[in-house]
Amino acid sequence: VQLVESGGGLVQAGGSLRLSCAASGLTFSSYNMGWFRQAPGKERDIVAAISWSGRTTYYADSVKDRFTISRDNAKNTVYLQMDSLKPDDTADYYCAAGLIRGGSSPSAKISEYDYWGQGTLVTVSS
Repeated sequence: VQLVESGGGLVQAGGSLRLSCAASGLTFSSYNMGWFRQAPGKERDIVAAISWSGRTTYYADSVKDRFTISRDNAKNTVYLQMDSLKPDDTADYYCAAGLIRGGSSPSAKISEYDYWGQGTLVTVSS
């Protein structure tokens, strides 16, 4: 299984970035997908998650109304559109795949994700 993130970079505060995560080696539509982030010296935290169908999403309070998660099961890809970026959004961003375990809602728990990408760095300057 491979999850490969792309789209990170340096952006000014107030700007936008779109992250992509291309998955291979798994039946993509059998997995909920999540985006997590980890800033230097901090724990890895959930940013957003999306159910296998795309119908149900979850957002951390800190990114609600600014970030949008979506997926294209035909392309085995999950996206994170990030708008109105702030310096506090600076972190390594990781996508993760969690096998459906029952229920329709994607999990916010790190422990319920089975595969992880290597991460992509997002730096927001003030």
